Amino acid sequence: MAIFEDNTENKTKNKHNDFKNKSNNTVSYQTDYDTSYENNIRPKGFDDYIGQNDIKEALKVSIKASIKRNVPLDHVLFYGPPGLGKTTLANIIANEMDSNIKITTGPAITKPGDLAAILTALKPNDVLFIDEIHRLNKNIEEILYPAMEDFKLDIILGNGPTAKSIRINLPKFTLIGATTKAGSLTTPLRDRFGIVHRLELYEENDLKTIIKRSAKILNVDIDEPSCVELARRSRGTPRIANRLLKRVRDYALVLGDGNIDLKITKLALGKLEIDELGLDEIDRRILETMILKYAGRPIGIETLATTIGEDLDTIEDVYEPYLIQIGFIARTPRGRIPMPDAYKHLGIEDRRN
Repeated sequence: MAIFEDNTENKTKNKHNDFKNKSNNTVSYQTDYDTSYENNIRPKGFDDYIGQNDIKEALKVSIKASIKRNVPLDHVLFYGPPGLGKTTLANIIANEMDSNIKITTGPAITKPGDLAAILTALKPNDVLFIDEIHRLNKNIEEILYPAMEDFKLDIILGNGPTAKSIRINLPKFTLIGATTKAGSLTTPLRDRFGIVHRLELYEENDLKTIIKRSAKILNVDIDEPSCVELARRSRGTPRIANRLLKRVRDYALVLGDGNIDLKITKLALGKLEIDELGLDEIDRRILETMILKYAGRPIGIETLATTIGEDLDTIEDVYEPYLIQIGFIARTPRGRIPMPDAYKHLGIEDRRN
């Protein structure tokens, strides 16, 4: 797709220069998601990255091969539930490739010119990370096709019969996309990624190791039973494990001696209304709505979201994957249904049979 600009070349240059001034600071592309805390505990290399072992090994091979051939790494797509380390892996890839990384999100790129400015500001072997890439506008997405395949950018200057088309050569770069909804990606975009990996929910042992590592970085003492308890309630997600660790640390500091033991851990998690399986208030509302209001009958996701007053995407991306994994709900052609284990967990008799 070509990008249309006004016929004043100076405007194009000024826009480009404005972007370059911003691009000296990677934060200009980032959301407020990356706090200093998260940056401190974020692994910088594969040796510190815990879990997703098959993906790590495959990426190591791909990176070493690209370095030996002296070419950029193939474009990479990571997909899976939120909080599993997609952004962290993107940063690790950039570190391993000794490359700069530019970070943005799909919703932040609202005009073709936004993406053009980002692409033209890249340097050879840079990594461009686009989070929530499934939310790119289709017109903007089409600009990526020649950029990803041929490292070219088509721009049309002016309008009507006097318009001129120019093709700009882009430096060779690696695009890393991340999405929680791989099915929402168009086929042309998905097919242009040479490396595609799905991140899975973590095992408790890996989460326990992550919690120990984070506690060490935060300079807080935590005993083994507390690590096990936090790992068990973290829904298979490192981001949640680290967030719970922070909250329990606060309780230990205010109500204890600053050290985290099992007593203070259970007290804190109880105050936070996180039960022994990691379910919170919204999880329970989802299950209670399905069981009590709809008597365990199939319910559509839109109806469920409206009933509990929660965003549909949040339910699909954050809550549903874990509830399905632990066997509490199931998807059927007619809708979502609660499973017997959900009844047992809530202490409600299953009278459907």
